[in-house]
Amino acid sequence: MHIDLTLSDIIARKHFFSVPLDYQQSPSKQITVFAREIVSIENQHKQLPYLVFFQGGPGFGAVRPISNNGWIKRALTEYRVLLLDQRGTGLSSPVNATSLSDMSATDQADYLSHFRADNIIRDAEYIRAKLSPDEPWSILGQSFGGFCVLHYVSAAPEGLKEAYITGGIPSLTRPADNVYQATYQRVITKNNDFFNRFSDARMLVDNLAKHLYENKVYLATGEQLTVEMLQLLGVNIGMEQGPEAVYYLLEQALIDTPHGIDLNPLFLHQFSQFLSYNTNPIFALMHESIYCQNNASSWAAHRVRAQFEQFNYRPNRPLLFTGEMIYPWMFAQFEALVPLQAAADLIAAKKDWPALYDLEKLANNKVPVSAAIYSNDMYVEMQYSLETAKQVNNLKYWLTSEYEHNGIRMDGERILDKLMSLNRGHCLR
Repeated sequence: MHIDLTLSDIIARKHFFSVPLDYQQSPSKQITVFAREIVSIENQHKQLPYLVFFQGGPGFGAVRPISNNGWIKRALTEYRVLLLDQRGTGLSSPVNATSLSDMSATDQADYLSHFRADNIIRDAEYIRAKLSPDEPWSILGQSFGGFCVLHYVSAAPEGLKEAYITGGIPSLTRPADNVYQATYQRVITKNNDFFNRFSDARMLVDNLAKHLYENKVYLATGEQLTVEMLQLLGVNIGMEQGPEAVYYLLEQALIDTPHGIDLNPLFLHQFSQFLSYNTNPIFALMHESIYCQNNASSWAAHRVRAQFEQFNYRPNRPLLFTGEMIYPWMFAQFEALVPLQAAADLIAAKKDWPALYDLEKLANNKVPVSAAIYSNDMYVEMQYSLETAKQVNNLKYWLTSEYEHNGIRMDGERILDKLMSLNRGHCLR
């Protein structure tokens, strides 16, 4: 089924596909995968090749375009763009406590085990057989989308003409523990940058943390706002414009009232909008599994945090924000995650995750791959990305300090143009 609609300077077509939950089992339960095909109005009647976009996450639907700008503008000059809602996100059989409510915890964990990059790429190949059966297509991955791209290059290179990655080259072999040992260091650096940049931020944060430690405070959603939950705001400080947004939120947190200092209702309403764990549960459930190959994560971020004692808040100690880390206590504190706590524990204990990368195939790769590596990236360790770049044949990269992790959102037209030039042997400008 497909449905057409017109946006500003763009024609969009909705596609819905019925795909197997488990490609290794026949017959298999079917799920729905959604993709939005877009083309510029001026090119709508041209037979253009496809560029498939893999969103960051995991657990987030693809971008919803409003107009022809950013990286989409550059892409639409020569492609039809396919914005794929990865399985479990957006309109693709979305995963949440309600959709999983008729399953036991064991069944939930088993169901979710099919929502990693390997099956996302199987979905993409299934869709390619429908939309572009006689021609390989081009792909672009942002953040976790880059992990998907490298799996695609490893598992189904025959489906690819070229590939682009922004802020998302993973280690091919390192376990989650190594990842978090590196990224906690990055988060410390971002904390230092934040508190050096905003001169009263330290006072604002520590006063707020002390108030939360001494008082029970409830968000507009009804959840208790804990110190640990406050620290999660740090997931935003590694993005361009993220530190400013966090600072402006914090400066309105505490207000004078007739009964003394209290929390501003506006802050309590806005706080939840900075965190996506309630609205995008796959992010919490499956995040650590993206690093797992024949091993369990065993709540890696939580365990590794013990090596960085400065993140453990106590009164009269400066509070540090955490980053893109998932903790088991989140499944007791976030309302939408509570029903999934047992499944989350089972996923964290799962040891038999299949390998995601074929090192020999990548060492002999023929698909042109170009990547933007951001030297200041808080979420993806630069040294591990460079390590991987040496292991993948035909991969060229642009190492830059110009952007944070969300560079493609801020200056996507320029970034994609550079990567296309790099892939095609042109000089960067």
